[in-house]
Amino acid sequence: MTARVVLAYSGGLDTTVAIPYLAKMTGGEVVAVSLDLGQGGEDMESVRQRALDAGAVESVVIDAKDEFATDYCMPTIRANGLYQGEYPLVSAISRPLIVKHLVEAAKEFNGTHVSHGCTGKGNDQVRFETGFTDLAPELDIIAPARDYAWTRDKAIAFAEENDIPIEQSKKSPFSIDQNVFGRAIETGFLEDLWNAPTKDLYAYTEDPAIGNAPDEVIISFEGGTPVAIDGRKVTPLEAIEEMNRRAGAQGIGRLDMVEDRLVGIKSREIYEAPGAIALITAHQAMEAVTIERELARYKRTIEVEWASQVYDGLWYSPLKRSLDAFIDESQQHVTGDVRMVLHAGKATVNGRRSNHSLYDFNLATYDTGDTFDQTMAKGFVQLHGLSSKIANKRDREAQ
Repeated sequence: MTARVVLAYSGGLDTTVAIPYLAKMTGGEVVAVSLDLGQGGEDMESVRQRALDAGAVESVVIDAKDEFATDYCMPTIRANGLYQGEYPLVSAISRPLIVKHLVEAAKEFNGTHVSHGCTGKGNDQVRFETGFTDLAPELDIIAPARDYAWTRDKAIAFAEENDIPIEQSKKSPFSIDQNVFGRAIETGFLEDLWNAPTKDLYAYTEDPAIGNAPDEVIISFEGGTPVAIDGRKVTPLEAIEEMNRRAGAQGIGRLDMVEDRLVGIKSREIYEAPGAIALITAHQAMEAVTIERELARYKRTIEVEWASQVYDGLWYSPLKRSLDAFIDESQQHVTGDVRMVLHAGKATVNGRRSNHSLYDFNLATYDTGDTFDQTMAKGFVQLHGLSSKIANKRDREAQ
């Protein structure tokens, strides 16, 4: 049986070179599958044609923008999904969707193998392959960049020697991954931690010091999902796109971080995710008003584990599904409006309102009309600190 490899095709250097290389190594055929996740830039028809020019027998482009926004970005917002407290999982949440469509393509085109362009140093190899084994363990997996020890220099040389159309050159060594939720940039001079990012690295955000006038925005949520901006109803995709534009104009969402990769090494990554950061900031503010204290406290621990599961490529794991169920339950009252000022790199919340609010003005006020019974506080404080008081008494007497 002739091998047929279904390749996750981005149109970049590694996956373009992979097409003829996989055909050579397997003696089979390559089907290229590309997803439009709202990354913008190059026309997807050009990406499709490049795969054919590189030797693919089939090249498929799937418009998955709305699916990505609804089923992957929105859960991330509801989970306040920030790996290491900063990174909104821009690349990590796209991989399980790509896996899903590659598995479907393998069924449609009688694929025997699936393949990706990831190296052995990164997280994406785990995200792809764990997803493949979860959804279609019968498919063999090939990772040419990892399994055959490809480096970027070797890939460029191979492309030049075999007249393979690529966009990258030796003068532009950056690795960039982007979708509607944000951009990730690495390699090149960024590998020296002392080198500052240059302005040409950014595409979704303006320089926050440029001095654009402040932009006030009201984001409305229903069940933890943004459904309107300034009173205008929006789809999940439209919410992200509009906040990318407005928060991006203010330089919001730029990240320069050293993150702990799953494989155990530290990596310097530059991210820009204006819409993601603005929407998560607004969502956190809405939760602060509508989620009860103990639930909110426990959800924060869940958010850390949720982000770790997703970052580590375990989107389809039983634990991640269970965390989703917890988060979905926690969101039933996260409905209302958050007002923010977008300016100079920051999204600053300055107003919240909700029919589900747990904020009671009469309990909170220090002015006339205060309904809080302060006589209860003395006994509460004494009981609250009782166990600590007893322990400290014991420790003093033991000295």
